[in-house]
Amino acid sequence: MTAIISPPSHIAPHGNSLVNRMVSEADRPALMASVTKTVACGDREACDLELLLVGGFSPLRGFMDEQDYHAVIDTMRTSSGLLFGLPVVFHTDREDIAPGDRLLLTYRGQFLAVMDVSSKWLPNKPWEAQQCYGTTSIEHPAVRMISGERGRYYLGGSVHGLSLPHRGFSCQTPTQLRDHLPKGRDVVAFQCRNPIHKAHYALFTRALEAKNVSSDAVVLVHPTCGPTQGDDIPGEVRVKTYERLAAEVNNPRIYWSYLPYSMHMAGPREALQHMIIRKNYGCTHFIIGRDMAGCKSSMTREDFYGPYDAQDLARTHCHELGMQVVPSLNLVYTEEEGYISTDRAEEKNLHVKTLSGTKFRQMLRSGEDIPEWFAFRSVVDVLRAA
Repeated sequence: MTAIISPPSHIAPHGNSLVNRMVSEADRPALMASVTKTVACGDREACDLELLLVGGFSPLRGFMDEQDYHAVIDTMRTSSGLLFGLPVVFHTDREDIAPGDRLLLTYRGQFLAVMDVSSKWLPNKPWEAQQCYGTTSIEHPAVRMISGERGRYYLGGSVHGLSLPHRGFSCQTPTQLRDHLPKGRDVVAFQCRNPIHKAHYALFTRALEAKNVSSDAVVLVHPTCGPTQGDDIPGEVRVKTYERLAAEVNNPRIYWSYLPYSMHMAGPREALQHMIIRKNYGCTHFIIGRDMAGCKSSMTREDFYGPYDAQDLARTHCHELGMQVVPSLNLVYTEEEGYISTDRAEEKNLHVKTLSGTKFRQMLRSGEDIPEWFAFRSVVDVLRAA
């Protein structure tokens, strides 16, 4: 039931195998007849499951078993030695599920997949939190997630796809995106989880000028559109902003697609996970900014990770992955020269303008005019209409 695809003229997928776990129509009746129990997925699990089914987590063929789970937590590698930033596991509170069961995994009433349960265990969640997120504090959103949202048990096992989650927007599979991207050219991936403002646009377009990027390279804007932090703008609204902006800028060197991924805000480990996923989608380069995928303490407002921890970890492993890191420029807006690097602005003593995310949201709610230098009008219109 597993197809292995070897796309030509693109970077090889992680582990050299781009996995497709979708089942043919002919095989579905027998598969459904073998189901022993039914389990509903939440939003996060549906995202993980989709990436397993379409090959975003290649070469995984299912949720990690206990051995791989512990290996990834302790070493950032599976038991076979393959790099992985974070474990990919299913969870449950049900006592009646055991290895050998075949679970029908549903999402909002939709049949997504059948899972062959090969492993069930009681995870040491404090240890997982400390190893993966560097803290056991519930101020960290992922620590709250694994302690408060995930069930008591973790499950591992292969999955067989029936359908992909229905959303208000479509997400290209790795195979589809590889077919769409230009072959034989550098593809620079830009990850985000928020609407794109003018500083973001300047950042990823100027990444095409980086010394380690070829002159004919393209940018893939590949936002995560699954659950993120509680106060983030919902995925469907963000997608509308991306679509409006893509039509407005109409830049042939920018490709747009959406990733059904659920953020952990795990800093360096998540940056590595993002690189692996984007490699599977055909990207050769990955933009990493200051404190990528990081978060702050809600009490002290201190960052959980250092500003360059993600870049440092990615550089350590980029050769093994066959990818290159493009450090993002720290850009500021100046009255005299527009968006330029912070160092240049300080060196020339230029007048810098700033607008915090909190202030921006307040201005949106109150109907105040948003400065043209900060945001695209099309994006502001979508956000105000939401």
